[in-house]
This record gives sequence, structure tokens and C-alpha cells, in this order.
Amino acid sequence: MQYGLYDILQLLGALGLFLFGMKVMSDALLKLAGNKMRSILARMTSNRIFGISTGFLITSVIQSSSATTLMVVSFSNASLLTLTEAISVIMGANIGTTITAWLITILGFKVSMSAIALPLVGFGFTFTFTKKENLKDIGEFIIGFAVLFIGIQFLKDAMPNINENPEILQFLKQYTNLGFWSVLLFLMIGTILTVVIQSSSATMALTLIMTAEGWIPFELAAAMVLGENIGTTITANLAAIVANYHAKRTARAHLIFNLLGVLWVLIVFYPFLKLVSLLAEYFGSESPYVSAAAIPVAISLFHTTFNILNTFLLVWFVKPIAKLVEKIVPEVSLPEKQIDEPKFLTKQSL
Repeated sequence: MQYGLYDILQLLGALGLFLFGMKVMSDALLKLAGNKMRSILARMTSNRIFGISTGFLITSVIQSSSATTLMVVSFSNASLLTLTEAISVIMGANIGTTITAWLITILGFKVSMSAIALPLVGFGFTFTFTKKENLKDIGEFIIGFAVLFIGIQFLKDAMPNINENPEILQFLKQYTNLGFWSVLLFLMIGTILTVVIQSSSATMALTLIMTAEGWIPFELAAAMVLGENIGTTITANLAAIVANYHAKRTARAHLIFNLLGVLWVLIVFYPFLKLVSLLAEYFGSESPYVSAAAIPVAISLFHTTFNILNTFLLVWFVKPIAKLVEKIVPEVSLPEKQIDEPKFLTKQSL
């Protein structure tokens, strides 16, 4: 095998660079639009359609479904969002996070960003010398955006070539030819990777690169995407540990919503993949079953189709999901405070 410790460290370093770029970009966008997004979140959740649209809009702008979900959990903790309102926002956030996959697919695979990434870092760096906070944030966003795609390029370079490492191919074949058991195995791998990395976007980038390098076929990459949808719910559930029962209910609702989506897709897994393949061909791409180069596009399409259909199917069951969550996380009576202390006007609600 021609892949040693140095190569593994390069792969980890490239992943770290990608995550750093994603964080810088997301943090800059939060500073630029965070207050407006919070205002929109507080106002535009009066019905399911508004809630879904709000979740989609916020996640599309700040490029982080985890940040949107954490925002929703904090609003629930302060009793500013009801459980049904929170669920609809989470549904929209799941759709919004698919934008990231398309950015990676189009700019990371279809267009070479590496040639202009470093000049972009230099361009963004000039904004950091200004005294205007908005311009500084724009500069940070440009730097984060460029570093993200530098990370993707390093990831592509660090991923071992199957042709040069036949031992890896032989090892993978032990687990890729188990039929539906392989699907479940790679679903678990996607879940665990997302929990460990704490970023579904990073796991998605790894999945796309693995398919482009010929490591795994279309169906197993799709299974990893399903796993990522489960793993991404862990962030909100961890944040809700120290919060009240309202926040815990919101976090559990996110987990249940994503689990239900994964379950119904697993039931119709192969026909669903065939549908995605037909859609890819309809939009001008090749079939992912025929061309390995077409798999990244098909995976992004799978991710988008899954989240849109899952929302369309389960939006009619928001109230039953809310009732189920209320049974799982029962209401906890808050301890009575001293008579001279505010009972309802808490710091959290302010």
C-alpha cells in the first residue's frame, strides 16, 4: 500500500482547512445578517409555510443548518417559538442545507476554484484593514469562502487513488458487496462521521470526493447522505442538554423528523435512486450508474430531492410529531422562585 501516516495527516489537515473555511464563512455571514435573521425567525413563523420558508431562507444565507437549528433551540428555550413553529423552521433548514452540497459540487468539481482561491484570500484580506465592521465581515466571508475551496482541493489531492492502492479497493469490496447490509453499514458510517466531525457539510464533501475517486458507488454514497441527516441532529440535542424542556422537545423533534425521513427512503431505497438517476439525466447529466463523474451531481440531487420530499410528506404531520415529542419529553414544572424574583420575565425571554 502506498498510503502512509503522512498521507493520513494530509487528509486530516485538508479536512481541518475545509472546516475552518466553512466556520469563517458561516461566522461572517452570521455577523452580517444574524440580527436580521433572528428578527425574521421571531416574526415569520405564524404558519407552517412561513416557518419552512424562514428556515430555508436563514440556512441558505448563513450556510449552516446547525446554526439555524441552534437558533431555533434557543428561541424555544426562551418560549419565543412553539414546538409546531420550531418543527416547521427545522424542515426548511433541512432544505436550505442542500445549497452547500450544490456549491461544493459545482464549484469544487465542475469548476476549478483553486486557481482563483488564493487571489480571493488576498482580496478579502484587504477588507480587514477597514474600520467599518460590515466591510470587515465581508472580507472574512470572502476569505472563508476561498479557504473552503482550497480545503476541497487539498482533500481531492489527499484522497488515495484507487488505481495506485489496490489494497484499499480489495478492503472496500468486503463491505460494498453485501447488498442492503452495505447500505445500512454506510448509513452508519455517514452518521458516525457527522457526529465526530460535527459538520454534515464536511461529511458531504468527503462523500462527494470518495465517489469522484471511485471509492464507493452511487447507492452507498446515497446511504452516507442519509446517515449525515441523522448525525447532523446531534448538535442541537447536545445544546439542549442544559436547556429547559421546550428546547429539549425541539431538539428531539429534529431527530425524529430526520429519522422518519431516513426510514421511508430506506423502504423505497432502490426505486428512489432510480428516480434520482432519471432526474439527473433529465437535467442533462449522465446516469450515475454509468458514469462515475456523474455521481457527485446525482448525490447532490438525491440530497435535495430527499429533503424536499420529506418535508412535503411530513409537513402534514407536524402536530402528531409534536404530540409524540411531548410524550417523549414531558413537561417539567419549574421550581417556584422567591416572591421578590420575577417568575416569567426571565433573562432568557429578554
